[in-house]
Amino acid sequence: MNIKKLNKRLPSLAFSVLMLMTFGNLGTSMAFALQSANMGRIFQTLGADPTKLGWFFILPPLAGMVVQPLVGYFSDRTWIPKIGRRLPYLILGTIVAVIVMCLLPNSGSFGFKTSTALWFGAVTILFMDLSSNMSMQPFKMMISDMVNDEQKDQAWSWQTIWGNIGSVAADLFPFLLTWIGIKNIAAKGELPDSVKWSFYIGAAILVVSSIFTICKVDEYNPETYARYHGLDQDANISANFFTIIKHAPKVFWTLGIVEFFSWTGFQYLWTYGAGTVAQNIWHTTNASSAAYQAAGNWFGVLSAVEVAVAIIYGFDFTKTK
Repeated sequence: MNIKKLNKRLPSLAFSVLMLMTFGNLGTSMAFALQSANMGRIFQTLGADPTKLGWFFILPPLAGMVVQPLVGYFSDRTWIPKIGRRLPYLILGTIVAVIVMCLLPNSGSFGFKTSTALWFGAVTILFMDLSSNMSMQPFKMMISDMVNDEQKDQAWSWQTIWGNIGSVAADLFPFLLTWIGIKNIAAKGELPDSVKWSFYIGAAILVVSSIFTICKVDEYNPETYARYHGLDQDANISANFFTIIKHAPKVFWTLGIVEFFSWTGFQYLWTYGAGTVAQNIWHTTNASSAAYQAAGNWFGVLSAVEVAVAIIYGFDFTKTK
């Protein structure tokens, strides 16, 4: 079956539809950025041993490995009238993500003892990653579902643009909130208001950006989807995960190996970044100190710089290609 030929049957979409289809990625990327830039800071503030931080970072990527294929599998077989195929998962993921984004920075504010607070934070971050992945996947799949070959580059570009804007903004939130006067210190074992409000703002933006996509994008019903993609609507989707892996193209394995090592590096960076900046620049390992929390803010700034440099390098790389 010539997939490229079939995809050309998809109609061209208005620019506004492409924008709204990808706009929700702004909020989802904020959720991921808040998580990655602040997890080490959060768990050390709760009282975690810096040498044991890696254990708290194991669950989120494992959750992503499980939930992303499951969302794809079940959404392929879902159709809810007046809502859609992918959007139900976006709605559920957004609701859960917003709840846990409000709970996570308060893990140390419920009066739990240190061990309980750490367990609460670990479970919360697990559900945050699960829900963030659940809300992220529909944005990717809707492009494949609804956008033709001629517009795919434009759709992916806008999704990346919104994602980068969300990441940079979320990384800078604690620093900017501190700059305008929000407290960046708190009682021992509690996160400062600058971190809490960063998560609250990120949750609010996730809701608003997702609502735009949910309310303004109409997914193709099963009959239309099958016609545009040249599929038999009544055909049984039988290919399992191992079959798909077996027939995956070479580029899948090439990118997979590269991303494996890239994400390993990112995990080390996110796990130990805030503590490293605090110890080497502010010369403190006391997570309750004002110096450590200032270092946490600056790790967010450095993370934003990292994203900005990656964007610039990406543009330059594209031109050279």
